[in-house]
Amino acid sequence: MWYLAREGAASLPFGPEDPIARVHAAFLAAPDVGQAVPSYYLGEVGILLVLWKLTRAEAAAERLYAAIEANIPNPTNEALWAAPGTMLGALHMLQWTGEPRWRELFHANVEQLWRTWLPSERPSCHLWTQDLYGDVVQYLGAGHGFAGNAYLLLRGQALLPAERRELLLTRCVETLRITARHEGDAANWPPQLGPEPPGREKILMQWCHGAPGIVTALSDFPPGESSEMDALLLAAGRATWQAGPLAKGAGLCHGTAGNGYAFLKLSAHRRPAVADPRPRVRYARHSPERAHAPGARPRPLHLWTGDPGSPCTCGIA
Repeated sequence: MWYLAREGAASLPFGPEDPIARVHAAFLAAPDVGQAVPSYYLGEVGILLVLWKLTRAEAAAERLYAAIEANIPNPTNEALWAAPGTMLGALHMLQWTGEPRWRELFHANVEQLWRTWLPSERPSCHLWTQDLYGDVVQYLGAGHGFAGNAYLLLRGQALLPAERRELLLTRCVETLRITARHEGDAANWPPQLGPEPPGREKILMQWCHGAPGIVTALSDFPPGESSEMDALLLAAGRATWQAGPLAKGAGLCHGTAGNGYAFLKLSAHRRPAVADPRPRVRYARHSPERAHAPGARPRPLHLWTGDPGSPCTCGIA
């Protein structure tokens, strides 16, 4: 709501800082997932980050620091629950405050990511392994896997030593190249590697799993640094465009807004093949149309899986 008001898209009858403290208290009293967790997307870190941004309360900063630090060894090793998500809070706080403690906390999270980014024999590239929901898997997408983890390293690449930054870029190209599935001039990625034989993986086309999330997560890869990476991201954009708007809904995680987000990222990072505004306009129009079409099921009020993600993406478009 604060973002929409700031962009001139909405007028609020109250200060956005007024209800945010109640949100944190309500979460602790009745957590969405049954227990209070640090998670950036589904837990305390995301709430505390907004709470501090709106109030500048030192108590919120202290609790935020503790939550991020405690979540470093989380074995899920992906963005939804673990350090690759919550460390974004440290990066934001460093950018907003410049305080050295947030830099140190960010680097502690980087070390955890680097220790667990290991070479894989099949395929021959570097991947993270997730211990998630009772399964040990290697996901590739922005929601749970490689892309979501690489996003944080790319987002904070200016803070990395030169040698590590160079290795980060090399590994990103290597992994995307080896795991891509090509069809004509388009490319997509399976949700996970194995145990199915190659060619039989379930293919999705959404932010959490598939080409749109690959684009948004890897968009901070420097344009022009690697012609191969530029080509892969453009191929992912073509796949998203050719597939058309999703039938699942209007949200960011697995809906039209998330796929439209990929076009915004491609345009913002000067990838020339998507200078044409039609993909952005088409998706911006489709999200609200899909959400309010006759017979459409009521959508949840979550940013990632419900309606709020749609106006945010449409506003940027």
